[in-house]
Amino acid sequence: MNHPPKTILSAAAMLLLHLLLPLLLVGYVVVDAAGNDPKSRSINIMNESGRRVEIYWINPDNGSMVLQSTPDILNGASMSLNSFVGHYFEVRELPGKKTGVCGGEDQTCRVDHFTVKTTQDQVIMIKEGVSVEHTDSKTIATRSASALLDTCKSEAKSQLETGSQTPLSILESLGKCVEKGVALEIERANEEIAFQADVRKEMANLIENYTCADMTLNTTEAKRTEYWEGRKVDVMIDRPAAKIHVIENFLTQEECQAVEERAAPILHDATVADGSGGSKLSDSRKAKQAGIKVHWDKEAEGDLIASLSRRVYDYVNHVLPFDIKENGQEDLMSIQYFGRGPDDEKPDRYMPHCDGDCNGLDFKPGQRMATIVMYCDIPEVGGQTRFRNSNVHIIPMKYAATFFSYIDPVTMKMDSGFTEHSGCPVVEGEKKIVTQWVRLGVDDENPWNSFNTLGVKYTDAENQ
Repeated sequence: MNHPPKTILSAAAMLLLHLLLPLLLVGYVVVDAAGNDPKSRSINIMNESGRRVEIYWINPDNGSMVLQSTPDILNGASMSLNSFVGHYFEVRELPGKKTGVCGGEDQTCRVDHFTVKTTQDQVIMIKEGVSVEHTDSKTIATRSASALLDTCKSEAKSQLETGSQTPLSILESLGKCVEKGVALEIERANEEIAFQADVRKEMANLIENYTCADMTLNTTEAKRTEYWEGRKVDVMIDRPAAKIHVIENFLTQEECQAVEERAAPILHDATVADGSGGSKLSDSRKAKQAGIKVHWDKEAEGDLIASLSRRVYDYVNHVLPFDIKENGQEDLMSIQYFGRGPDDEKPDRYMPHCDGDCNGLDFKPGQRMATIVMYCDIPEVGGQTRFRNSNVHIIPMKYAATFFSYIDPVTMKMDSGFTEHSGCPVVEGEKKIVTQWVRLGVDDENPWNSFNTLGVKYTDAENQ
């Protein structure tokens, strides 16, 4: 049996201690000079005010204001903020770009404030009038309970009005309704807890070698296997807002060659979103890419790229109930990674990221909600696809595809991080993939490129 080097064990032990230390200190609470609990909290901020706003942290020592937004949040956009319990923030309206004035009385710029609470899952909604609505896990739970009770009371009232049952039987029905609803909520909560517990256990078992550098890791075992149009489909994760599938033999050598030939003259350095609506070069994503326009007018003639793209949308519609059309969608993207040996300090790779919003909030019309990554050439070493929060590790297979969606079709809430993924460094050989990002709410009049990388239409952004 091969044993890992002591240095690796030491690093693993230190990481394990880092993870367990907070559990060992349960009951010991440290407070700052102001008596606030300094526990960190992740805050999601949604701007639905109709205006541009800025977010400032107010320093409790001197009252100075420190800008947190970069540089502002457009209407319809969102941002995440890591802060601490007790921190105090100001939301400030900005003048309109065209009018130069704000929307308050006498054209004043409106402000509101919020304080980070001790509760989890905090969401700051900036409503019309630049009014802050602060929600969290406790508020959401209270609303769910209230909605459940209202539903059961409505059913009981209907039975009482029709006179179809005795008061005693109605009372029993009311009790069963509440019991059933509570049981369902408990079942959902237990499922979430059990799933996360399993993930933590599996990650703990792999803590010594759970890295892209460990080439002995195999593709994660599928939860179940299905078939689609004769192709084997391994279902890795099947959650309401997060699905991950691996589909064998999804595309052909001829289709790969057609894409590569179209991409060759237009390959350029890949970019990432810059946080302000545009894109930029970044070391977090090292690759070459080229957008491939699909000639749908040649589909009937058997155009290879059109046939491949049609198969993508057919599979998406097989999994999700949206009846997605090709109109207004992004181009197919040819992406190529090149290995330069194990000593390369900046190898071609893509660091952990989400293709769409993964904050668990409401879906924004026109944005991405599913992805298919198709493997044409696979590297000799490296290039795995990893979904670290779901503990799913995928070794690329030639002509296979990885599909993942990040929206709940029922609630229209986005995934909360289970589909965050990365492309491991390509060490030896080449990794050539074809990617399709699939959007919901686009068409010929509202194509994908009418939205910036914040999910806001350019025309709307210009008018704010």
